[in-house]
Amino acid sequence: MSKKVTLIATAAMGLEAIVGKEVKALGYEDIQIENGRVVFEADVSAIPRANLWLRTADRVKLLVGKFKATSFDELFENTKALPWETFIEEDGEFPVVGKSVKSKLYSVPDCQSIVKKAIVERLKVKHGIDSWLKETGAFYRVEVAIHKDEALLTIDTSGSGLHKRGYRVGQGEAPLKETLAAALVQITNWTPDQPFVDPFCGSGTIAIEAALIGQNIAPGFNREFASENWSFIPQKVWDDAFQEAEDSANYDQPLQIFGSDIDPDLIEIAKKNAMEAGLGELITWKQMQMSDFKPKQENGYLVSNPPYGERMGEREEVEDMYRNLGTIMRDHPSWSVYILTSHEGFEKLYGKPATKKRKLFNGFIKTDYYQYFGRKPKSKPDNGKGFGF
Repeated sequence: MSKKVTLIATAAMGLEAIVGKEVKALGYEDIQIENGRVVFEADVSAIPRANLWLRTADRVKLLVGKFKATSFDELFENTKALPWETFIEEDGEFPVVGKSVKSKLYSVPDCQSIVKKAIVERLKVKHGIDSWLKETGAFYRVEVAIHKDEALLTIDTSGSGLHKRGYRVGQGEAPLKETLAAALVQITNWTPDQPFVDPFCGSGTIAIEAALIGQNIAPGFNREFASENWSFIPQKVWDDAFQEAEDSANYDQPLQIFGSDIDPDLIEIAKKNAMEAGLGELITWKQMQMSDFKPKQENGYLVSNPPYGERMGEREEVEDMYRNLGTIMRDHPSWSVYILTSHEGFEKLYGKPATKKRKLFNGFIKTDYYQYFGRKPKSKPDNGKGFGF
């Protein structure tokens, strides 16, 4: 299809550049990286492709229009002037949600109500309807976001957030979002022929995301999206996108991915999640203490989100764990180590300063991603699954 649309891939703070890279990798060059989002213009076929492939974005939104709005009249008239009928059919269901920051129009319920009325009036005229709109058809979640008096009107194409891959049947107390887990893997230089370990795996999210990346499996392949039912996107476009995802997957790629945790219940959950993701026996899971981790191979990658020690009584135990990890990894200088934690004393406890640090948010928790680059490989890692247990 030749019809162009403007899409907004929303992103957690600190992940915008990674989402931008992913958008470019899909072949879309005309992109703008902004706070909390990546904006790009593309063919309509980008809606299914972006939803299927973006590993680190939160949602993909369709931009309908943006304009200055300092009064309710301005908001109403400018909303009504937008081509809503291009996207929403006459029986479409379109609830309106909103937010307002540093703007004259600060009453969000009023803004939502005015935008809804304006869209209704536009659709009634354009679809030739005299009575009320039925709203029994496909679902279109409209959002009005006003920031410094500029209104941005979008329709959410994703439905559930993109972190909901469809494989998580169980989780621990503080699960890592799948989108952040994928970002942690993508920030590294890991390649699928190298060993990959998460010694604090919890419900397995980092290891599972690594396996999906390793076999180039589209993260959205196992779920549905709101825009699958939209009439202005032909079914063939969706069929082609799913077929592309199937053709691009490299199910024969051998992987050496290992996840361990001290909690046996979490290991069982991780196994179930991996099975649900279609990864079967591709990931090796083991209940064990981190102190028992003794890699046999060289040039591996350790990527983890260990406990932060923020709860009363846990801090001392967590700090000992960080010290032990540093002691263990000193004997394996070819390994690269990547640790996400909110503990500001991590480098001192680990025993050396990180090669690089990156600020990220795990939910609302401000964290640092400590990156220790291993020595350059002397030789290719062997393909056997040998972690030395």
